Amino acid sequence: MRPKLIPILAVFLVTLPAVSQQAADAPSTQPQVKVNVLNVCAPSAEEQKEIAAALARVPKQPLFGPDFEISHGRSTLTDAPNFLQPGQSTHIAGEPSVARYVRMRREFAVQALFSSVQYSFSNDGENMIETLVLHVRDPKDLIQVSMEDSASAIGSAETMVAANTPASRIRLERFGKSSIALARCAGSENGTPPDQSAYEPLFRSASAVLANYRSLLGVRRIVPAELAQIPTAGPKATATPKSAKPAADKK
Repeated sequence: MRPKLIPILAVFLVTLPAVSQQAADAPSTQPQVKVNVLNVCAPSAEEQKEIAAALARVPKQPLFGPDFEISHGRSTLTDAPNFLQPGQSTHIAGEPSVARYVRMRREFAVQALFSSVQYSFSNDGENMIETLVLHVRDPKDLIQVSMEDSASAIGSAETMVAANTPASRIRLERFGKSSIALARCAGSENGTPPDQSAYEPLFRSASAVLANYRSLLGVRRIVPAELAQIPTAGPKATATPKSAKPAADKK
């Protein structure tokens, strides 16, 4: 029996590596997950060039077409605003808050790089946010450019839109590539804010674009007027008890 077992064992040992190789080459049924992490505090030199080039192509004196849109409303917020960065001291209530917003959109009349511009203003009673988005007409590499600013210590919307608040966030959405973003970053609780002095020209350029389009879109006049049309929730009416009729005297 022993001479017969040796050839069988040898065949098994030769076949085992082949089976293991086939199992390793078999495609995995688990979906692959790709995560892109944006370094919004310190973009690379190449990303800074792309941000600067996109901001430089925003038209300073655009010709608007006849089409436009102005809307207003209220929205219940359950998540933190996306402009907040870790380490900021802005207070966020644990319960949902209600934000009043105004949105405006204008179309560009000529065949330029951008097809339309959209402005939005939001106020939840604690934070005010302005966002300006320019959409590319024929997206091949760049899809849209957005700029954002925020404030939490300004008393009214009229003051906010008239203050030319500087941009605190810039974002480029790209076709087939990850986004590029630059944001004002605060330090952690026990640390100091990062040195972002190298990005000041980009923040100044974005702030200039915001200030220019506030004027072009009539933000200072339209936003307060639209917000005034949004009804605010007043105190609940209390039921007034009916006065009891005097009982008839019994004779």
